[in-house]
Amino acid sequence: TRGPEWFVRAAPPVVGVLAWALAADERRFVTRNLRRMRGGRRAVRDAIDGARTFATYASCLSEILGAGSARGRLPEVVVHGELHVTGAIAAQRGVILATAHTAGWETVGPLLTRDLGLRVMIAETPERDTAARAIQDDARRAHGLLVTHVGADPFSALPLARHLRDGGAVALQIDRLPPGQRRRAVTLFGAPGHIPEGPLRLAALTGAPLVPIFAARTGHRRYFVAACAPLRIARNASEVELDQAAQRLAGAMQDFVVAHPTQWFHFRES
Repeated sequence: TRGPEWFVRAAPPVVGVLAWALAADERRFVTRNLRRMRGGRRAVRDAIDGARTFATYASCLSEILGAGSARGRLPEVVVHGELHVTGAIAAQRGVILATAHTAGWETVGPLLTRDLGLRVMIAETPERDTAARAIQDDARRAHGLLVTHVGADPFSALPLARHLRDGGAVALQIDRLPPGQRRRAVTLFGAPGHIPEGPLRLAALTGAPLVPIFAARTGHRRYFVAACAPLRIARNASEVELDQAAQRLAGAMQDFVVAHPTQWFHFRES
């Protein structure tokens, strides 16, 4: 927030590589994920891609935290599939954005707020450390996002339903499963996996279209966003239909992270 521009550009990747070198458990977990996404490679390639993942994460984090400073500015964003989002908005039922912990996913909210006049609420499990939670939440609010925390309590989702009924957008991440959260079985990277059931149930309850949308970092404060065709889930959707919708979400996420393997920030078991 206070450093010169050259420092803001250069320091985070160095810190990220140091973290990769020191955080042995997270390094092994990222390597395992890379092999799931793109198959086995030589150890040198695994090390390079692992270090790039940590470096990109550090750069994204610095850009998020710097949003409220005098140097902060909205990033440059190239969007593929924007018509999927505008078409979902036109239904006037609110929009659920199904995303993941990929590079710069918080940029989706400011983009829509700025260009489409859409109020975006991020729903997430609260950080265990209250100070870290406050830092992250303040940074996201500086980007123009609304933030709410959800957990195992079903009533914690009520603000999301109200926000959708008022015509807003809710962003939910589908790549992590905190304890106690309901899940749907899917096939992911050719093996059994799970995604949260919450986005599917919220879409069925409110009638809001569910749009898979993911982001990748392409440079300093530059991002690429890919939006997929929306899913519409009937209120009385059968278990089979919910399973099919879950697999479509999982497939959309898989396609994106396979194309951008060093941009998925999945450092430990959720």
